[in-house]
Amino acid sequence: MGVSLKDVAQRAGVSVKTVSNVVNNYPHVTPHMRAKVQQAIDELGYRPNLTARHLRKGRTGIIALAVPELGNPYFAELAGAVIDEAARHDYTVLVDHTAGLREQEVLVSQGFRSHVIDGLILSPIHLETEDLTGRDETVPLVLLGEREYEAPYDHIAIDNVAAAREAVGHLVSLGRRRIAFIGSRTGRERQPAHLRLHGWREELTAAGLMPDDALVAATDGYGRADGAAAMAALLDRGERPDAVFAYNDLIAIGAMRTLVERGLTVPGDVAVVGFDDIEDSRFAAVRLTTIAPDKQTIARLAVECLLERLAGHPAEPRRTRPQYRLLVRESTGAVPAGQHLTGRGDASAAPG
Repeated sequence: MGVSLKDVAQRAGVSVKTVSNVVNNYPHVTPHMRAKVQQAIDELGYRPNLTARHLRKGRTGIIALAVPELGNPYFAELAGAVIDEAARHDYTVLVDHTAGLREQEVLVSQGFRSHVIDGLILSPIHLETEDLTGRDETVPLVLLGEREYEAPYDHIAIDNVAAAREAVGHLVSLGRRRIAFIGSRTGRERQPAHLRLHGWREELTAAGLMPDDALVAATDGYGRADGAAAMAALLDRGERPDAVFAYNDLIAIGAMRTLVERGLTVPGDVAVVGFDDIEDSRFAAVRLTTIAPDKQTIARLAVECLLERLAGHPAEPRRTRPQYRLLVRESTGAVPAGQHLTGRGDASAAPG
């Protein structure tokens, strides 16, 4: 038999209600009484029955996180941050994998598994606004990622155009002039790759450089092999850049592999900047300069938004742009340990 609230109350010499107030962190408990109850909790090893607590509120205690690709380190790291943040509020996270397919994203957003979850955090790639405007599911929804939607849901995303401009501006400041963009995609203009390509164009134009479409390389996917193939295609058609801005870190790492195999040096011949600050970027043979979204803040804001909705707060949908940083590493030139350039955003960024 587990330790009950009644057992704790008897040990502390207080009422069961007082123990409940302490366990639920209600404010109207004196410090002396709180310490007395906490001592009894520690001595008996009491653990709250979270399932029962959620059920009393008509909830399951589970929120879902749906991401496009668990094999992508960015989404794996983001999922870890969401799980940690949810645990702070006594919630369990069910992680779903949509494979970036629109039909799967629609299925999830329209209430698949809604009978077992209290809320949904969704990072879509191909979901469209019309898929959301017709949503009749009552489970709260928070959107992550850089796609923009004109729909009444909380949306958390960094400013992709500004971040891309900062990455390209860094390369321009190093004297690079033939700056390639690897990772462009076909499709709607609000896709992340489109936004980052737009930032690439804007910054080159602002620097007085003509954006050269011959230096734009499309990829079929978002992985290392895609970056390696795109870099090889650029070189094979005689378009050798002196710098590369890649859609993400995996593409950048693949591109660097091709450059090395072709006898070129990084950053001597070609400087490289990625996007996401995944763990691989810090441990590549040439440590990768990258845009680092504040994943911890993204996770915190996503969980907070869900909890606000569950609490019935009638606030307008939030459009939040967390901070990011440009981390300067070896792939664009040696810098002192820990040096970085700070990016923009409207949410507090965690140090690191």
